[in-house]
Amino acid sequence: MKPWILGVLLAAAEHPAGPIRFEDATAPSGIQFTQTFGAERLGSLLESTGTGCAWLDYNHDGLPDLYVVNGRPLEKGMHPYPLRKPPAVPAHNHLYRNDGHGKFTDVTEQAGVAGEGFGTAAIAADYDNDGRVDLLVTGYGRATLYRNKGDGTFEDVTAKAGLKAGGWSIGSAWLDYDRDGCVDLFVGRYVKFDPNYRAYYAADNYPGPLDYEGETNVLYRNNCDGTFSDVSQKSGIAAFTGRAMGVTAADFDGDGCPDIYVANDKTESFLFLNQKNGTFKEVAGAAGVAYGQSGENTSAMGPVLFDLQHDGRMTLWVSDSKYNRLLDPAGPLRFKDITESAGISQLAAQYTSWGTGVYDFDNDGWDDILIIHGGLIHMVPQEHSLFRGVGGGRFADVSSSAGPILDVKTVGRGACFADYDNDGRVDAFVVNLGGPGSLWHNVSPASNHWLTIKLTGTRSNRDGIGAKVEVISGGVQRLSQRVAGSGYLSQDDGRLHFGLGGAAKAEQVIVTWPSGARQTLQNISADREIEVREK
Repeated sequence: MKPWILGVLLAAAEHPAGPIRFEDATAPSGIQFTQTFGAERLGSLLESTGTGCAWLDYNHDGLPDLYVVNGRPLEKGMHPYPLRKPPAVPAHNHLYRNDGHGKFTDVTEQAGVAGEGFGTAAIAADYDNDGRVDLLVTGYGRATLYRNKGDGTFEDVTAKAGLKAGGWSIGSAWLDYDRDGCVDLFVGRYVKFDPNYRAYYAADNYPGPLDYEGETNVLYRNNCDGTFSDVSQKSGIAAFTGRAMGVTAADFDGDGCPDIYVANDKTESFLFLNQKNGTFKEVAGAAGVAYGQSGENTSAMGPVLFDLQHDGRMTLWVSDSKYNRLLDPAGPLRFKDITESAGISQLAAQYTSWGTGVYDFDNDGWDDILIIHGGLIHMVPQEHSLFRGVGGGRFADVSSSAGPILDVKTVGRGACFADYDNDGRVDAFVVNLGGPGSLWHNVSPASNHWLTIKLTGTRSNRDGIGAKVEVISGGVQRLSQRVAGSGYLSQDDGRLHFGLGGAAKAEQVIVTWPSGARQTLQNISADREIEVREK
């Protein structure tokens, strides 16, 4: 037997094919991205936080493009272990145009979105309702708003738009909190980082989040004329100091208005409940979403909302440095932690969890959870986890059968998800701290049905951010909300993906728009993308 055949057989024996399967598509895709934190070795909280990514169709051709955020060497004194020789080409963010057939082209320079600072995260939305998706990039020192000019290029309109989010901006979200048809902007901020503070225990490697003052977050109201107004004080957001990491905005209490969840690091997390009068009330403690399983402050990373039980109620997933949190509705605006009973806590607790995608990766009708892991304060590479939804609020660990890529140990950070090749299976891009990023192609057996829904608002904001979509197929109701910003420092494809199992059609697709309008489509055949325009 030839050696290479023996190698293939051994690999197959070690990784038996499962119902969900990913393969490494990085090399053939043409994506060549290596994350940098700008130093010889890890030596500060700023460096260890890592970066995220976002999928957006910037050229409106129906193929999601990829934007990846990067760090870079900063000025003298910022890095405890500076690079001995700065790179010939400064590290920067990258935009990869999706050319179809699994191929991407780096168009960063021509698009004008390389950035100049130490980046952290990215979120995308059509903030000016001109039909072209725009881009917000957060980072240390400033947040940058890029307006899509529609010719393949972007312009920096940060100053013109009135955005002045100084400090260390991090996870953020677009939302239309006042439902006026223009998306507003919530910018999370981490800590008041001081590079000169170096008091720490040697085993800790560098000062941690509690060694710095916490920071307030910023809320900008969209004036619907291309500019924003800072309403942080007026809204009540500025009254709370935390250490934001990931952020998501969605309707938590079912009143039709978006609320804001902030996953804080080593500080209780926040749930800002929309009071429908321009103000927010912080209710995380009462709602049961502020702390970890034992009432402790955890290193909360990335929040994701999904319909776990097919009961029309949204479950909250929050990745963290320990057990993670799966928070299921237990009454009006009340959640209970079911991570252990779901079969996740015991298996994931050995890792530090960061980016997360909650999707029906095998289209069997139940959402699955893919978790990216990596060392917290040291560059400790870790393998990654995939939990397959099996119904009844429970999950099965299928990491060992989902492909060799899950066993490749990396220092993972942000991850973003999209069906980049439009084959009905959700794929992923993973950002690895200080290392090459990877494109995960979903090659699960195509034996189940699916439906992808693209929303276009008219009275509501153009992207339909804040809309709720119910898909009823085979007598089963599935709910999703259109969000812009979730997980760890990242944003997924704006199209909503539904696995339908054996159902070849959806009897009904019901869209409830932020404007309050309700639209119902009947008998929609499966295995395709449909666009729903607000009437």
